[in-house]
Amino acid sequence: MAPRRVVITGMGWITPLGDEIESVWQKLLKGECGVGPTTLFDASTFPTTFSAEVKDFDLRRYLGDDETDRHTGASRNSQFALAAAQKAWNDAGLDGADGIDRTRVGIYLGGGEGPIDAINFANAAILGWDHAGGNGSGDLDTVRWAEAAEQWLSAVKEFEQDPNMAAGHIATFFGIQGPAFNTLTACAASTQAMGEASNLIRYGDADVMISGGTHSMIHPFGVTGFNRLTALSTRNDDFMAASRPFDQTRDGFVLGEGAGILILEEYEHACRRGARILAEIVGYGSTADAFRITDIHDCGRGATAAMRLALKNAGLTPSDVQYISAHGTGTEENDKIESLAIETVFGENASKVAVSSIKSMLGHLIAAAGAVELITCVLAIRDGILPPTINYKNPDPRCRLDYVPNKARPAEVVTCLSNSLGFGGQNDSIIVTRVKE
Repeated sequence: MAPRRVVITGMGWITPLGDEIESVWQKLLKGECGVGPTTLFDASTFPTTFSAEVKDFDLRRYLGDDETDRHTGASRNSQFALAAAQKAWNDAGLDGADGIDRTRVGIYLGGGEGPIDAINFANAAILGWDHAGGNGSGDLDTVRWAEAAEQWLSAVKEFEQDPNMAAGHIATFFGIQGPAFNTLTACAASTQAMGEASNLIRYGDADVMISGGTHSMIHPFGVTGFNRLTALSTRNDDFMAASRPFDQTRDGFVLGEGAGILILEEYEHACRRGARILAEIVGYGSTADAFRITDIHDCGRGATAAMRLALKNAGLTPSDVQYISAHGTGTEENDKIESLAIETVFGENASKVAVSSIKSMLGHLIAAAGAVELITCVLAIRDGILPPTINYKNPDPRCRLDYVPNKARPAEVVTCLSNSLGFGGQNDSIIVTRVKE
């Protein structure tokens, strides 16, 4: 029996440039930037004082008062996911749709961990240490610490740190009873989630999947970690131009936050209910570098293999792809090695395929990045236009591709490949194409 076809019937996102598909898309085509000074915490003493935040977010605008109250205590991650899922569900025409079997509807997210309750944790630790005598010995009175922790820490905030919580909130809100999964393979998470969700549909385990990703690491622990890895740009005096993928003067990525959710659906199921079909997922490849935790293999072997697997899975050749949505973080290593991997896979077609990175405008949404980027691929196919890589002024001789510099470009787009490459050596590529009847 041939695998079933998987199509996209709904999309929703929460981004640093807004929450409406059409308005954010137009901002991206204009090269607008969502980066600004960090306000979610006092970052004034950090090496990086800016980020791409979601502004003025209020879950009540999406769910209403009663449903928002049901999800009291949901982390910022979970709230983004709920809002984006609601928008995608409505976009797919599933709100009030007849005959939807909720046991055949599933969830597969690339959901990030919730923020650590850092201040209260530190207060509890200090109280416990002080009552051990405060003599600098480093000993901790664990009983006293537990008493302080009970006073300072919130049980809800503690379990909201678990990456699976966003999927749980979505299941509760929509009454989803089918397969439910979450993966957190760093920056590759939502692309992996969408690829594996499409396989669940393809091989008959579900008819509809809510898939994508959500993440916010704009908090002291998140920024500290990336600063210590020297992965973040420190261009504090020019933060609007700090995210500059593939530019020779790049100095790291800009941390962003948000969510992207897509409704994936079996083709015949979508046709029977008269759904509007936006695009078709035709290929997916997933590999590991088996190299280092924070470094990409210097020949790009993992990314190369993932792209080749996705093409093979789709039954396509490199000449069939018109656009690549690059991982394109703006770090020294990622951009040159991803470019090398594309050259290796696409060969003589590498100079003909357009490549761009919307991280230049949205920052890096970490686990949510791949889903948001796949949405832009669907829109590029729909509208025949490619989003630019902004802040590209100084070509890097090691990055030799067409990066759609600074201005959107009209193009005939039928097929797009989207890359996501995560810390730990996770590589995922997914291919989406215009639907053939």
